Amino acid sequence: MSNEFPGWHGTTIIGVRKGGKVVVAGDGQVSLGQTVIKGTARKVRRLSPGGSDVVVGFAGSTADAFTLLERLETKLEATPGQLQRACVELAKDWRTDKYLSKLEAMLIVTDGTDLLVVTGAGDVLEPEHDVAAIGSGGNFALAAARGMMDTDKDAETVAREAMAIAADICVYTNGRLTVETI
Repeated sequence: MSNEFPGWHGTTIIGVRKGGKVVVAGDGQVSLGQTVIKGTARKVRRLSPGGSDVVVGFAGSTADAFTLLERLETKLEATPGQLQRACVELAKDWRTDKYLSKLEAMLIVTDGTDLLVVTGAGDVLEPEHDVAAIGSGGNFALAAARGMMDTDKDAETVAREAMAIAADICVYTNGRLTVETI
């Protein structure tokens, strides 16, 4: 049996920017292999470093994600109002630090203006088409949301409906959502 991380199983996170709002939604399922361990986990969080609101959704190892959230909060406190800069600094540390480089998670981060995906490969990506998705059901949610972006649906409706589609397709995703709007 391999000790390698088995992929981003266990969650789907989506970020949708539309109509002046950004919505980040995540399901509540935590899986260990083929077993559902918990169905009501909260993988979308609101941070308020230095009084500014930032919403973060994470996929991957929970302990690793919490470590990254703490580091991100520190970076945001050091660079108030500069989300991209804080994320780039986090990504640089994540890629080059011997301890951090072993962390297995991905983040979607927004301050209501910027919508970014941050990875351990050193990437800080602003998605095209105002939709970002990560996790095992991320591609399903991304495709569904992209198909709804030209409709009159608002950001929250797009995110919720895309997550429902992902939950119907991906066995590592459920319909118990945490939704944060900024």
